Amino acid sequence: MDLQLDGARVLVTGGTKGIGAAIVAEFLAEGADVAMCARTADDVEAAVAAAGGPGTLRGAVVDVAHRDEVFVWVDDVVAELGGIDAVVANVSAIAAANDQESWRLSLDVDLMGTVALVDASLPHLRRGGGGSIVTIGSVSGREVDAFAGPYGTVKAALVAYTQGLAHQFAAEGVRANTVSPGNTYFEGGVWQLTERNDPQFFAEALALNPTGRMATPEEIARPVVFLSSPAASFVTGTNLVVDGALTRGVQL
Repeated sequence: MDLQLDGARVLVTGGTKGIGAAIVAEFLAEGADVAMCARTADDVEAAVAAAGGPGTLRGAVVDVAHRDEVFVWVDDVVAELGGIDAVVANVSAIAAANDQESWRLSLDVDLMGTVALVDASLPHLRRGGGGSIVTIGSVSGREVDAFAGPYGTVKAALVAYTQGLAHQFAAEGVRANTVSPGNTYFEGGVWQLTERNDPQFFAEALALNPTGRMATPEEIARPVVFLSSPAASFVTGTNLVVDGALTRGVQL
């Protein structure tokens, strides 16, 4: 299938590690021109240096919890590329503890960081006649699990927010969807650290999935890229759960 992404102009937040890095790599493989950001300069530089083609990658140091930084970044990218075709709000603080700091981080980074990206990008998407917004949710936003509390609550809010965008801007050609991953294992990720530090909890989490394993970042990235592409031109307002049948509830 031709995803029609050759030369597409794409923004990705949190694009240096895990799912975000895989999303960037998949877009580049489709020939897209990608601008990604992360908080750590060394990580951004390393990601840009290691990037493959045929698409091109630009990196910037941005803290999405700072709304003004997001707007400056988006405007700089638009000035360089001439517009935006798709945005992916991937950054998460992954703040699961039930304390005030985790609530603040989840709200500032996961929720308001996404709102800042959308607010900065929407005028350019609308001016260009449409495009795609994909937010990264979680199965923890769909059911009560070990990450209920700030993380799960904010992920549920993201789904509601994204579906609202889909209805508000459908007539202008702007699509908005969420991809909600199940447990995803990668080098340096939360599940690898859990495997090392709390093997019993890791084994319990692994046993919940009938596939007998966790997702790879690439398995999450591919649906994100598809939803971002013109090949998904009539898909908007959906929450695509990518979890290997981890969740038990019927999604209506």
